[in-house]
Amino acid sequence: MSPGAAGGGTRAAAGMRAAVIHRYGGPEEFRAETVPEPVAGPGQVLIDVTLAGLNYADLHCRTGEYARYPLPAVLGADVVGRRRGDGRRVAALLRSGGGYAQVARAEAAHTVELPDGVDDEQALALLEQGATAYAALTLAGRLRPGETVAVTAAAGGVGHLAVQLARELGAGRVLALASTPAKREFVRALGADRTLDPGDPELADRLAAGSAPGGVDLFVDSVGGRVLRVGLDTLAPFGRLLSIGSRGGVEETFSVDELADRSAGLVGFWLQHVLADRVLFAGIAERLFRLAADGRLVARIDRTVPLSGVAGAHRALARRETMGKVLVDVHRED
Repeated sequence: MSPGAAGGGTRAAAGMRAAVIHRYGGPEEFRAETVPEPVAGPGQVLIDVTLAGLNYADLHCRTGEYARYPLPAVLGADVVGRRRGDGRRVAALLRSGGGYAQVARAEAAHTVELPDGVDDEQALALLEQGATAYAALTLAGRLRPGETVAVTAAAGGVGHLAVQLARELGAGRVLALASTPAKREFVRALGADRTLDPGDPELADRLAAGSAPGGVDLFVDSVGGRVLRVGLDTLAPFGRLLSIGSRGGVEETFSVDELADRSAGLVGFWLQHVLADRVLFAGIAERLFRLAADGRLVARIDRTVPLSGVAGAHRALARRETMGKVLVDVHRED
């Protein structure tokens, strides 16, 4: 979407600072600029943004692979701040982008008020990734108490919350796949029973050794490629292979016979289907914030960057250097 124009409406005269791209390409395309503020249309609200979130999908939006918004464009899918009109502290998911800016326009139905016991950083880190992890485990993955869960990219924004939530939801064993020793130590401290290197040529055997007898009951994957194949090969009877994204594609196709041989299921998950149900979305957000307020779910903030640091944060995320959530302070530029 063009700055100030996401979701319809006309431009306002007031200006705001934002990280803008004028063409699709690499991280170097970001510029901190003054652009018109958005105007809220029917069913929408304006938010004076405190912090914006950076998500892996933003990298694909920047290159035009995920969605091709009219240029110039402001990216960013989640924000926290104050809702204009009543000043209430809110977090929102932005399906048309616009987050890397001092003012964002959000659908009212995709906006939730924040409880006093959860600060802005935790709320922002929990809403997009936390809702993804929780809904994937419960709605798509249908996790049952006592089951063995494996989580790929376990130190990432979704993964580190999925590790905690799996334990909270009663998983018998939680296996966490992470690419470096530091990441594996991080997720071990979150409660993972066993940590594994996804690049290990013996990964399938190590997953089997760490699982309950029979294999993995729920394999939560956001990587794709060889790891997704290993996930299928290590499923227990009646196990589920759950894809919430794929960075590496799929090396081989899966046949119905392979699934039938294990009485296994292959299921995908997209957060948009949660957002389409206001009651469901609000209920999940309330549960996440309650767990956070009680200290039972903690989002890790990897770093907070200024508007001028968005390009560097995109590079770090692409290189898989981050652990947890990356935030953007839209009121800082250096």
